[in-house]
Amino acid sequence: MALPPPEPPVPAAPPVTEPLAPAPDIPVAQPKETPGLTSADFQADSALFLQKQIGWWSLADARILLGNPERQRPALDDNQQLNGQIYAFPDPTGRYKEMELDFDAENGNLRTVFVYPWNMTWQQCRRLFGVNVSSAQANKGRIFYSYVNRRLDVLVAPGGQVISLGLY
Repeated sequence: MALPPPEPPVPAAPPVTEPLAPAPDIPVAQPKETPGLTSADFQADSALFLQKQIGWWSLADARILLGNPERQRPALDDNQQLNGQIYAFPDPTGRYKEMELDFDAENGNLRTVFVYPWNMTWQQCRRLFGVNVSSAQANKGRIFYSYVNRRLDVLVAPGGQVISLGLY
């Protein structure tokens, strides 16, 4: 199911993150796209395209399509132990403010995609993806919804605005 078309861009600051080191210089390689997918699929729905690269892509593959990341931050497990790196890229399709790709420290493979919609509400998510979710309170009055029947998590601000979609 495709996500809604992009809303007109509204100037907004990127998500607040910790101070980040510049991305390392990695040699360019040929992308390992999932069989049957093309860059036209990326243009049609960048988030779903990237979700299909999970388990296949390395950072070098992502850089071929997305260019150099703007920044990076460590990925931590529940015990605050480093288990990967998250790289932030602008979305060349303009559908999202930003996309973050999470790569596993052990094997270097893409394991999670986070996208930051320009203007999406929780009600729009419910219409698009259904209501089969579990929910948990998050910090700052946010609610974290996990879809039971899809590989999708949604972080929602107190007013109902979607902060991010997590695809795994």
